[in-house]
Amino acid sequence: MSLDTVRAQIDSDFDAHLERVRRFVRQPSISGTGEGIAEMAEMVASEIWALGGHARVVPTAGHPVVHGHIDAGAARTLLFYGMYDVQPVAGEDWVAPPFGAQIVDFQDFGKCVVGRGISNQKGPLAAFFNTLHAFRDSGTALPVNVKFVVEGEEELGSPHLPDFVESHRDALRADGCFFASFGQDPRGIPYVFLGVKGILFVELSVRGGEWGGPTRRMIHGSNAAWIASPPWRLVHVLKTLVDDEERILVAGFYDDVRPPTPKDEALLERLAGVFDEAVALKQNDARRFKHPGSGVQQLRHMLFDPTLNIDGMEAGYMGPGTKTLLPHEARVRLDVRMVPDMEPQRVVELLRGHLDRLGLEGLDFTVMDSYPWSRTDPDAPVAQALMRAIRAEGLEPYAWPRTAGSAPFYLFTRTLGIPTVAGGLGHGGRAHSPNEYATVEGIRAHERSVAAFLFEFASDAGPTGG
Repeated sequence: MSLDTVRAQIDSDFDAHLERVRRFVRQPSISGTGEGIAEMAEMVASEIWALGGHARVVPTAGHPVVHGHIDAGAARTLLFYGMYDVQPVAGEDWVAPPFGAQIVDFQDFGKCVVGRGISNQKGPLAAFFNTLHAFRDSGTALPVNVKFVVEGEEELGSPHLPDFVESHRDALRADGCFFASFGQDPRGIPYVFLGVKGILFVELSVRGGEWGGPTRRMIHGSNAAWIASPPWRLVHVLKTLVDDEERILVAGFYDDVRPPTPKDEALLERLAGVFDEAVALKQNDARRFKHPGSGVQQLRHMLFDPTLNIDGMEAGYMGPGTKTLLPHEARVRLDVRMVPDMEPQRVVELLRGHLDRLGLEGLDFTVMDSYPWSRTDPDAPVAQALMRAIRAEGLEPYAWPRTAGSAPFYLFTRTLGIPTVAGGLGHGGRAHSPNEYATVEGIRAHERSVAAFLFEFASDAGPTGG
């Protein structure tokens, strides 16, 4: 049996495959509230059993991890990392029910599945299972053994995955790790991702106390004449963190930033040949970049600059009508994206030191989650296998040194020493946003590319260049 046999099975069974993807999306699994988490974990485990493998829903101090394996008697083993949790949908305006997985003509992409998790990350997760079903249903031997780690807390910062990985080190040994994602941009250009930035998520809050301000409740706004304002105090704190161009002012913040390596620069130069600023801006509903320059300059900012971002702010009353108040507290949540060689604990120390030097009473600093960056060499066999697989589908892939987002890949690359790659064909978008989508034909293309990847990874041919 051959790759063509598996491709033919994917095409023959695609209606059923698409329904499996939609079934995954229809099951809510919101990690922030716990809604549907147990049901979704069981759904994932049942897929592994249906493929002839073994699976367990492993409890943690939070949401469970689905751990399983399919022993194909192959020479090489692939570790598949995935996530079954999604972000909340409250307060969002959707063109279709967020857990309806409806197929609609969306924007200029044609037929798309619209729903929370279709792009991030249930669509690629279900499509990976579809690909394995195509091997099994076509009578084609799976060319690699597959181990599964599918968590339900990625959207919370994967707080309990480190303990799981540490306690399952021996069971997770593998030759490479794969994170399935829809890796084509809106033009159809495919990307392979070799790493991620680290993340630190914190909350700053100011509450009235001995320093001033109301202590237990919001009071009438006229009292601002003689009672201090916690929101203004917080605003002044935020102003000390960045300058007018958003360059971070925390002392020592940039000290550990590693410049791009020669391999990184080569990847950047190659990416610049297909990078389209207009496409990037349109994807993000923005009209301009905050830095001058184009091409390699913008890519270098995106992939190699650390960031300090305001995720949300809360204080006082923002409902209908007017209500003049002096709030007794104000909060802001920030995320830091870290690049090599920045480490979360060091960044926490720098931020705490900066805030302590302000000498402001009533200011609280809370770390909500964090984990470090990850990177894989572009010549790693697992990365080269994915590049060859995409070429086998008639397209030329482009390797990104890392994404600007974050995921706990460090557990595989740095803790377990397993090279990790993300990607695959298919297009989706609007992750964490209303009207998250993935193209129907992109789901089919993703499955075909994953089938080719499994064959290529099994062959372990030498590097062909990135």
